[in-house]
Amino acid sequence: MKRKRIIGKGICFACLALAALGLSAATVKLNEIRLVDDSTTLSAASPEAAASAPKFTHGPAALAFDGTYIWVARQFSNSVTRVKASNGTKGGTFAVGERPVALAFDKSNVWVANFLSDNVMKLRTSDGSVLATVPVGSGPSGLAFDGTYIWVANRNSNTVSKVRSRDGLVVGTFAVGASPLGLAFDGAHIWVANNIDNTITKLRASDGAVLGTYPAGLGPFGVAFDGASIWVTNFFYVTVTKIRPLDGAVLGTFKVGECPTGITFDGSTLWIANSGANTVSRIAPGTGSVLATFGTGKAPFGVAFDGANIWVANLGSDSVSTTTAIQ
Repeated sequence: MKRKRIIGKGICFACLALAALGLSAATVKLNEIRLVDDSTTLSAASPEAAASAPKFTHGPAALAFDGTYIWVARQFSNSVTRVKASNGTKGGTFAVGERPVALAFDKSNVWVANFLSDNVMKLRTSDGSVLATVPVGSGPSGLAFDGTYIWVANRNSNTVSKVRSRDGLVVGTFAVGASPLGLAFDGAHIWVANNIDNTITKLRASDGAVLGTYPAGLGPFGVAFDGASIWVTNFFYVTVTKIRPLDGAVLGTFKVGECPTGITFDGSTLWIANSGANTVSRIAPGTGSVLATFGTGKAPFGVAFDGANIWVANLGSDSVSTTTAIQ
């Protein structure tokens, strides 16, 4: 099947079309929590964005865990919503910039990448207050935290910005490949998925120096580190690629579901959101074999682990799916 390139504004309509085909009746589904805006949130969101957004979804695209809540970036309502990880109850929705598409937690605060605002915002986790707004490159689409700095993938600028988390100072901007998206930190390096180049770039975290750019699959999207290897989801290959951090060598390519996007490591296995199949795959890092596949909402994109359970942002359903027992 020929697939269209992912468009720059954060949503892939091709994957939504595939997601509309639904799940096999035999697929076990995760628990699903609908995200419903209240009147305060709707009035806080941009009227222009609300008018242009698809009527069926506010576009949950990314997740982050702050120790208590799962934060969900909802790109078409210019907002983020908190969901309590222990039981799935909603804990507030907060206005951010235009088209929020990525999240990261810096041990104290949540950071949001606003794709159309060309900035990142630092939010206080207790009440969602904006503590800082930091201009970065054009089209920020990915975030990672290295323990001191927030790294931002600027999709339209083909750069990565390094932002000091304590005060929002941009300490460096570094050229990478075309259309950078996913980011991951391996303890010493930042790995960047270059979606259009079909490559992944290794940056030295201390100074942003490019140490190598290596082939990945077709349409690299999400990146994760499992403690030993780097994993990249290949949106147009229906696969994930396993890469050796030392030299970028490909250790294996493994089939998952249609249009894989988000990926996370839970300490023993990897979880991949298959946005065109309405599923999430759980794979063994040693062999790349699929251990289980679970149903989600429509067009799952972001994936996060809260230390006990997996969470999935369903872009096409305005919901999150989870292994948590919800109330």
